Amino acid sequence: MSFGNSENKKKKDIVAAIPNWGWLLISFMVAIALWFWLSVNPSTARSFPFLPEVVKSLKTMIERGVLWNDFSSSMISVILGFILGFVTAVPIAFLMAWYRPVRYIVEPWIQFIRNIPPLAYVPLVVIAAGVGRKPQVIVIWMATFLIMCVTIYQGVRNVDETLIKAARVLGAKDRDIFVKVIFPATTPFIITAVRLGVSVALTTLIAAESTGAVAGLGMRIRSLNNSFDVPPMLLYIIIIGIIGITSEKIIKYLERKFTGWQETREI
Repeated sequence: MSFGNSENKKKKDIVAAIPNWGWLLISFMVAIALWFWLSVNPSTARSFPFLPEVVKSLKTMIERGVLWNDFSSSMISVILGFILGFVTAVPIAFLMAWYRPVRYIVEPWIQFIRNIPPLAYVPLVVIAAGVGRKPQVIVIWMATFLIMCVTIYQGVRNVDETLIKAARVLGAKDRDIFVKVIFPATTPFIITAVRLGVSVALTTLIAAESTGAVAGLGMRIRSLNNSFDVPPMLLYIIIIGIIGITSEKIIKYLERKFTGWQETREI
């Protein structure tokens, strides 16, 4: 038994000896090696062109002014849709968790719509709202609202009942309980909902921009797919991934700032 513990301790020491930037470098090198293998493999070479070709397409898109136009257009739709989703999800989630009539009326429909892929209701949104920016924002709003509402609702439901009862004994009204008890206790779930909402907004982007968009990352990917122009298409996919990772890092920073009191476990 002691020998096994010694071996595990030695492995942990080796892992801990490598700094975070070292692991990041190792991960990057593994990804480059895998990309190279996919580029030379006959069965995957068409889908994974050599890295210099993707870099060349980046230069071409920048020179043509297309990249910035697509990026800014998509970010406007994502940010507007996400903000609308968050602003509507928070009050509805709290009302669902706090008042049974609201929960019984609203929750079944949220759970029902949540299981429908956004691509399925895009045609209905286009018929109702027309083409352009508006349907894009609506599709992203619907997708982000549903996931954030359910996550925040679960957070409110998980608040310790003892805290609520103690507040009532001390004479707190519903408003005081919301502001001073439930909201602080639900903060970790709200931040988790934000993280999920950003992820869903980005994954819904391609479906949202199938509503007749004239610019955007998702629209460009579809256009490049139709012309079988793989290097720039892969470039745009990577850009969406970079946006997602950057958003994740920002949200994690905010999470540490606002929920630093929470215990975390290092593995």
